Amino acid sequence: MSSVKSSSGVEAGLTALAVSLRGVTKAYDNGVMALGPFDLAVRKGEFISLLGPSGCGKSTALRLIAELSAPSSGIVRVARHEGDVLPGHGIGFVFQEPTLMPWTSVRENVRLPLRLAGVPKAEARARADEALASVGLADFADAFPRELSGGMKMRVSLARALVTDPDILLMDEPFAALDEITRFRLNNDLLALWRALGKTVIFVTHSVFESVYLSQRVVVMTARPGRIQADIRIETVEPRGEEFRTSAAYSNYCRKVSAALAPSYSGQSML
Repeated sequence: MSSVKSSSGVEAGLTALAVSLRGVTKAYDNGVMALGPFDLAVRKGEFISLLGPSGCGKSTALRLIAELSAPSSGIVRVARHEGDVLPGHGIGFVFQEPTLMPWTSVRENVRLPLRLAGVPKAEARARADEALASVGLADFADAFPRELSGGMKMRVSLARALVTDPDILLMDEPFAALDEITRFRLNNDLLALWRALGKTVIFVTHSVFESVYLSQRVVVMTARPGRIQADIRIETVEPRGEEFRTSAAYSNYCRKVSAALAPSYSGQSML
């Protein structure tokens, strides 16, 4: 029997957890088993990455946490505030594509979740402007998506996810299509936001290097059906920057994560 449950954070054993998946599986109508059994616990304020081959269930896991899909079996628990009664409340989702509405302004794209929630227009506008400022786009509120670079569009998508002030931020390969320089800059900006806002972040990536640079934990998944192959803690001095990226410790962690990932690729080298 499957279950998706909410918790206010006062239930015994869940006070420090933002997300918990226990014995979770997901099978699709065509019989394909996409995930599981899958067990994961994420503490409040933690930054973790899910790393694994294509089709291993990384995005499926995010959809289960966001209540966009129901598990076939197992239990998904998401800690919430008492007032968060609707599915998905308390969660921000950043997809691989920015999915912006091209016919309206950047501000209106960011304001959309608040408008759908019935937030008064003046308050929603102020909160949208605040979210844009937090990602460095205060001067582009009146611009249209077509006027923005790929990196700027992804910043708008991030601002839209943050505008509701979620406790949990789910990010599904948000920087995969960007050039390396832009990706590195957005990695640093994301880390700065995480430190400033204290969100719980679950980040999906195919990049060993990105996962090690960003995360406190790298959760390596097997090929489909996705299970946890390894859960590797990244211990380094904060805040992270170029010094960590060029350090021996970073290289060693990349080798360790790559070695854990290798069985999922049938011996194909990741480095």
